Amino acid sequence: MSVVIPVKDDAAVLRRCLRALALQTQHPDEVVVVDNGSSDDSATVARDAGARVVPCRRRGIPAASACGYDAAIGDIILRLDADCLPAVTWVQTMAAAFERHPRVGAFTGGARFVDGPRRLRAPLAAVYLGAYTAVAFSALGHLPLYGSNLGFRRDVWRRVRGSVHLSPGIHDDFDLAFHIGIRYPIRFARDAAMGVSMRPFGDPRAFAVRTIRGVLTVVLHWPQDFPPVRWVHLVMRRALDGARAGRCA
Repeated sequence: MSVVIPVKDDAAVLRRCLRALALQTQHPDEVVVVDNGSSDDSATVARDAGARVVPCRRRGIPAASACGYDAAIGDIILRLDADCLPAVTWVQTMAAAFERHPRVGAFTGGARFVDGPRRLRAPLAAVYLGAYTAVAFSALGHLPLYGSNLGFRRDVWRRVRGSVHLSPGIHDDFDLAFHIGIRYPIRFARDAAMGVSMRPFGDPRAFAVRTIRGVLTVVLHWPQDFPPVRWVHLVMRRALDGARAGRCA
């Protein structure tokens, strides 16, 4: 099990995240922190916590994430952000999910806000993730991946590595879902609890940028993944996989 964390100037929250990973009921075999040009002591914080630091010169979360996935040695690669707080059972839950479902290529989990106004944490998390899932599902035809709480098999990454996009102007998790989901099932890990920051709501401009990046991620995959076309491809692939499974039974 490898955990990958892309980082840029997030030393304070990274320290908290790494502490939470150290308290896991099942420890990952490695934690890979990808330093994407930090000017603070993020790399030092990572090394002091026992993580392996991998530098990434190409700027942007998509490139940094891919760099971490390439460097990971685990058969299962988990991903979260520096400002995340995984539940103590997060790694164990994800490991068990992959063991129970050998045909699933990737799992994604939900999240809860751990900061901001207490009364708004639950409803905002529900609205935020619910809206993201609904919009992404209409584009993908299946569950999306949520970058703060996801995992996939390393051999799956190797098969899609050549097709993922590394532009800093897109959402890497959304893009990854396009490429994994057309080949492998993506499932929801219900018990993979994750705490996240409410930072996306703190700056209207930053939230607008996130929205624009989401649109660009979708359009980037057209026309080959225009929704009706993609849905037909998904149905045909699932039918073919089912027929193959039936012959092997």
